[in-house]
Amino acid sequence: MKIYFLASEITPFSQISFLANFCRMVPIKLQQYDHDIRLTSPKYGYISERKYTLREVIRLREIPSEIGGKTEIASAKSAFIPKTRVQVYFMEHIDWFQPLTTLLYKAKNGRPLPDNDDRFAFYSKISLEMLINLFWSPDVIICNDWQSSYVPLLYKELFASKDFYKDIKTVQLIHSIDDYAKVSFDSYKKVGVNPPKEFKDKELNSLAIASKTADLVITVDSPNSKPSKEILTNSDFKPHIGVIKKKLEKVTLKSEDNDSCYDVADDINKVLLDYFGSS
Repeated sequence: MKIYFLASEITPFSQISFLANFCRMVPIKLQQYDHDIRLTSPKYGYISERKYTLREVIRLREIPSEIGGKTEIASAKSAFIPKTRVQVYFMEHIDWFQPLTTLLYKAKNGRPLPDNDDRFAFYSKISLEMLINLFWSPDVIICNDWQSSYVPLLYKELFASKDFYKDIKTVQLIHSIDDYAKVSFDSYKKVGVNPPKEFKDKELNSLAIASKTADLVITVDSPNSKPSKEILTNSDFKPHIGVIKKKLEKVTLKSEDNDSCYDVADDINKVLLDYFGSS
């Protein structure tokens, strides 16, 4: 199976939460099942190209994307998770990714950055557009948390009808449900899509929209977070829970260590095979 794994943070390149280690260890284990798994992550300015041997890829230079009525140009470089053969494509953009500090989603005063939604809407769209430059069409796209939660709707509305992109399945992983998933209606319009008609407010929950539009939703429970329970009672999800339940699965991290990530990767692999078979 060809798996495209979207991760806003990956140990050791960037880390602000346990998500980074999850996004390192789970792909490593999934690759052991002979999946062709590739990761895409933003290239934040502080990530050392020399330390991690980021290499230029000619066909990934100057990828255009229409954002908010303007053409933005991004590029990507290639590296590997250290001591593995798991490939990571780092998406570069001088305005959206380059200026970010190690706080990633927050300013120095601790407040969330006001343009998080636009930034990660752009990341979601350009990650899809990059595939055609790679000449690689995955079977499954795995989206981790709110940072890539624009992908299921973007894929469905803008990409699914194109021959190159046909029959890709989208999987939304939910690690936590918090205010970071609250995004503006306009952030969807800027990347060329309208939220489903049931979502009308100026502020929307991107994870709820992703859960409604993805082919599969997997909640990742942990000792510190129980999204499998929250999704059933959260007011943003409740109106759509009937649809979501039909494609909802749960995996559980017993603790935040490498072995637990490997165990969860086993569970995710089983779910993927149950839903989509082997390719």
